[in-house]
Parts: sequence; structure tokens; C-alpha cells
Amino acid sequence: MELVVYLAGQIHDDWRDEVAQKAKAKNLPLKFVAPQTDHDRSDNIGEDILGKQPSNLYKDAAASDINNFRTQVLMQKADVVIALFGEKYRQWNTAMDASMAIAMNKPTIIIRPESLIHPLKELSNKANVTVETVDQAIDVISYIFE
Repeated sequence: MELVVYLAGQIHDDWRDEVAQKAKAKNLPLKFVAPQTDHDRSDNIGEDILGKQPSNLYKDAAASDINNFRTQVLMQKADVVIALFGEKYRQWNTAMDASMAIAMNKPTIIIRPESLIHPLKELSNKANVTVETVDQAIDVISYIFE
């Protein structure tokens, strides 16, 4: 059995590679999908498909429509969602993706540092599991295959 895991979270570091490497080291049959991690591609996709927009408001709206479409399709196909909240970047997209996963009744693991316990308390309460490290998230998924 192979599981599809949607990796929601910041796109400015290599945490997704870390997850994939640790899953591979445990021989877990996982396929990973994620939001668009090329920031420029994500920001410009609306104009790339629909053409030049009259202002940044419309440029962002067009990109958001297409990015949300992509996220919805990939998340619907996912068996599990891991949402990583880090301390360095604002986490609006991560919160949106985690909320969407929970609303879609997707099994959801939230990774968040101790410093975000309070700001994420309601979201953590709705997720299936909340952990503090990538290793712990991989261990939770690994337990499925025991």
C-alpha cells in the first residue's frame, strides 16, 4: 500500500527534502505532493496562463485562483496531510492548508515548535496529531505500516 502525503508549509527551506529522505530511510511507501514551491511560478501563474492583469490585485487574484485549484486537487488525492509551521516565516498558507485538510476530513499531522503551542492551539486541537519534529511526524506515519 502506498500513501500520498501532501506536505503543506513554508516553501523557503528544504524541510520537504528532509521528510522524503527520512521516509526513504525507513522504507516507507510514500509519494509526496505539495503546493508550488517555486515562489515566482506561484506568484506569476495567473498571468502566465491568463495574460497580463490590470493591477497587482488582479494578478494576485488570478494566481490565487489557480494555486487554490492546484492545492485542492492534490489535497483531495492525498491520504495524509503534514502541515509544518516554522518560526522564521509567516504561516498564512500553512494555516489555510491545514484548515482545508481538516475540513476535508484528511488525516492531518501538524508539526510546530514549542513557541507556537499557544497561537496554534485551536488548529492543533482539530488536527489528528500534533508533533514538534519531522522525525516524530515520520514515526506517526511509520506506525500505520506496523
